[in-house]
Amino acid sequence: MTTDPDQAPSPQEAADRRFQEVLEETGARDPREFYRELLKELKTRDEDAFAAAVERWQSGVIQPLARGEGDPLGRWLAFGLELARTLHPGRTVTVDADGRAQPLEAQPDWRWLILHLPERKRDRAVPVSIPPEPTPAQQATLDLLVQGRLKLPET
Repeated sequence: MTTDPDQAPSPQEAADRRFQEVLEETGARDPREFYRELLKELKTRDEDAFAAAVERWQSGVIQPLARGEGDPLGRWLAFGLELARTLHPGRTVTVDADGRAQPLEAQPDWRWLILHLPERKRDRAVPVSIPPEPTPAQQATLDLLVQGRLKLPET
């Protein structure tokens, strides 16, 4: 962190600050928790792909946000989607309030439940975006496809 008040923030600090402000303004859930796990997995599988992903993160997320360009949530979601697709070939869907899935055909939106479904049947779904307050049907979808729970939690 920059400690000198006269010194300009680093691109990372500027991007993080801008992203945090948008999270607070919108109430969106921070998707980076999912992406960190994907990056760890990618690093263990393929160092070159990991290095390329870090470069895409710097050039596609950090640098533009530090310059004030683009929607912070949109940039992060696009990066997360690309990361999920890099690790797990498959398809990406949105899950509506009633639990029905549709192919993702638009720019990802933080208000949507977006899951990437790997081709390999033994791989669990990868969350790209989870709305701040998932509906019961969306939560059941998360419990089953992401967590692997076959029994509904007791309320």
